[in-house]
Parts: sequence; C-alpha cells; structure tokens
Amino acid sequence: MGKFVSGVDEFFAFCDEHEVVFVDFRFTDLKGTWHHMTYVYKSLEKDFHKGIPFDGSSVDAWQPIDKSDMMLLPDVDTAFLDPFTADVTVVVICDVYDIYKGDLYEKCPRSIAKKAAEYLRESGLGDVCYFGPENEFFVFDDVQITDNANHASFKIDTEEGMWNSGKSYRDGYNTGHRAPAKGGYAPCQPVDSMVDLRAEMIQVLEQIGIETFIVHHEVGQGQGEIGVKFGTLVEAADNVQKYKYVVKMVAHLNGKTATFMPKPIIGDNGSGMHVHQSIWKKGKNLFYKKGAYANLSDFARYYIGGVLKHARSVAAFTNPSTNSYKRLIPGFEAPSILTYSSQNRSASIRIPYGSGENSVRAEMRFPDGSCCPYLAFAALLLAGLDGVQNKIEPVGPMDENLFKLHLDEIRERGIEQFPHTLRGSLEAFLRDNEYLKPVMTDEFIQTYQHFKFETQVWPYEERPTPFEFLTTYSC
Repeated sequence: MGKFVSGVDEFFAFCDEHEVVFVDFRFTDLKGTWHHMTYVYKSLEKDFHKGIPFDGSSVDAWQPIDKSDMMLLPDVDTAFLDPFTADVTVVVICDVYDIYKGDLYEKCPRSIAKKAAEYLRESGLGDVCYFGPENEFFVFDDVQITDNANHASFKIDTEEGMWNSGKSYRDGYNTGHRAPAKGGYAPCQPVDSMVDLRAEMIQVLEQIGIETFIVHHEVGQGQGEIGVKFGTLVEAADNVQKYKYVVKMVAHLNGKTATFMPKPIIGDNGSGMHVHQSIWKKGKNLFYKKGAYANLSDFARYYIGGVLKHARSVAAFTNPSTNSYKRLIPGFEAPSILTYSSQNRSASIRIPYGSGENSVRAEMRFPDGSCCPYLAFAALLLAGLDGVQNKIEPVGPMDENLFKLHLDEIRERGIEQFPHTLRGSLEAFLRDNEYLKPVMTDEFIQTYQHFKFETQVWPYEERPTPFEFLTTYSC
C-alpha cells in the first residue's frame, strides 16, 4: 500500500472516512528525534497546511527565545493512521518554516533533505536519487542505566544472551537454545526467539504503507533486521522515521525494548544502517555500464570517489554518536577502510552481487541508526555529486579481506581510514565542508558541530569508565 492521501481535500475526506479524532504533526530535530504536536481534528482550519505555529526555542540547538515563533508545514501526502493510539489519530510529517527569513528553516533536517534533492535536479546531473537504508536493531528484555557523579553503569539483558546459559529460573525452566556472540545470523526457532515479534513489526509497517521484503535474525544476540523497499531521498528518510517508531512501539507493547544504538554489546556485532544509493536521469540508471567492473559506470565510480574523499567529514552525519565508533572496528562486519569493492563486506562501499541495469547501486556500509536520516542521506548525496563534478577516482577496487590488513599495510598502500572517534569526524567536518554548502548554510554547519561537541564529545570525554578503573585505579 502506498500513500494514503494526495492533497488537502483528500486528506479531510480520509479523516472523515476513518472518523479521525486527533491529528499528530511530527517533525525531526538535529539528533533525528521525532517530535509531535497533536491537534483535535475538528478544530483544524481548512488552510492548516499553510502553517502550524510552535515554539522553536524549546528544541535543542534551534531558535533563541526572543525569536521562538516558528511554523510547521504539514506534508499531507505523508498522512497515515497511527497504529498505536487508543483514539483514531492520523500522523502527518512536517517541514519547518522560518517566519523571520521567509523560507524553509535552515536547521530543519527534512528541509535540508528536500533542498539536497532539488540541488541534484538543478545541477542537471540527475533527476532523482534513490536510497535504500537497511536498519538493524536490538531487542532487549531489560535495560538499566545509571549516570551519577559517583556511580555510572549500564546493564542490559535479553533471553537470547549467552550470559543467561547458566541462569536458574524460578520455574526451573531454561531453554538452553542460544546462539553465541557473532553466531546469530538467521538461525531457526527456537534459537531465534523473535520470529513472531518481527512478524508483528512487518504487519504494522505494511499497515502504515511501508513495503517490506525480507526479515531475519541478525548476527548479534537479540538483533534483528527488516528489509524495507527503497525510495527517493526524502521518502526513504521518512520511512526510516516510521520504521524506528514501529519497531520501538511493537517491542514496547510486547514488554520489551528496542534500540538502534550502534554498539550495545561488547564482543558482538553492532547495528548498522547500510545505505544503497543510485541516481537516475530520464528513466535511466546512471550507475550502470555493462561490462565494466561490477557494471559500474564512470558516473558511479566518481560518485563513490566523492563519498570516500569526504567520508571522514560525512561521518559527522552518518555516524553522529560517540557509540558509533565502537562499532567501526575490524572483525565485526563494520568497515573502517575507505575503499570500494564488489561483494566484499569488509570494504566501506560494496557493490551487491548480480546488479544489472536497473539494480546496480552502491551500498555504503559505514552509516548507523543513531543518525538523523535526512542529514545523513543529504550529506552522502552532496559528497557523491562533488565526486561526479570533479571526477574523483576512488581508491580501489579492493577484493581482499581488508580486516586482515595490518595498520602498516594500510599506511603503505595509502588507504584512508574512517575516523576512530566522533571528535575525529567533527574535526574533519570542520576542515572539509565546502561540498555541503550548496545546501547547508554556514549557520547550520556551526550550529551542528557545536551541538555535537556540547552534547556528545565533551560529556563523553570527561566521564571515567569502569574499564579505566580496572586498568588505572591501582597505578
């Protein structure tokens, strides 16, 4: 099932048909977090789509209090019925409008994504870009978090965890069916304990108009993935927001908790968001050239070259949490070596097997689900287009197991590596951001880097950890 409505009149007809009680207007902040303002349906004016007022100063890193009035611009074509509310509620995704500058808000991620898609069209390089994100997630049974001056800890639990193998339950029953760390890829029941839970997630996703095609247990303990059909840049980012909402809520209503945190379990695979990309013009896939390496055109190769050249900067958007970099280490299917390859999952960019004229694409394997999808997709597109415009040749292809390369070998070959920390990516972002400026303003760039340093980097760097006590306390 695709979009439910098209245009304001059809929106009202849809709401009347389904006896809607509330309309939930949703927008996305710099972190990628969904916020919402709910209106009673019967109170909506016929021209509501021209603007819904809200307080922009109460959203992190947005407006000062003396210029706090802003407007939500509802995109009524995104409307869907919320499957989780007691009263019939229709959800509408919004852009943010700046009443002071008379334009889409320069710090609104969805507006930035729209401007990136428009920049592609205006450049003449292509008509449309397609993105196919693959979001992995963990489902846990219990999460405990403490962050005090004298006590910092976390404790997670899942019935699938190998640490529960010797646990004695009060009813005397322990299944014993568990996959080891890094051993959970696609086992059957009873080792896979989440079959019904993921099936419910799929049914709800389909109910709200998202087409799915594959579902399976992932490598980690308590980890899963649901394949969602690709879409245009903004559509794909909207779908990531819907996907995360459904996964979290279905888990929540089943007495569990889902997370898209990149690396919650040490020694096990983390959760990524592999992003498949291609650009089309006049109905033709510009990434395709029959007979070339992996059927990649020069256009596609240059696009990959741009992403790899700017990857350390792009990481500020695609991997925007300190936890992101605990996933990007060799041996856990999370590549940190900036090259490309056909089929090789140890390369940062992979060309999937069997790609033909309509399916050849580049799969970026480094992004993760802690990102704001609108900003991540926009940054990837702008980096790729810079590569096309400047004919940047990428390093590679490299078809060997890159995880086995020693650091000296990587240096000898002149291969760039992904940043090892969020600080590293933000510093690269500050040095390398010209490629973003056709769409992102200087004010946005400065706001974003300050926000990430203040909310992620500095708080992380000042906190002692249990590991530091283990290794340093008796020094």
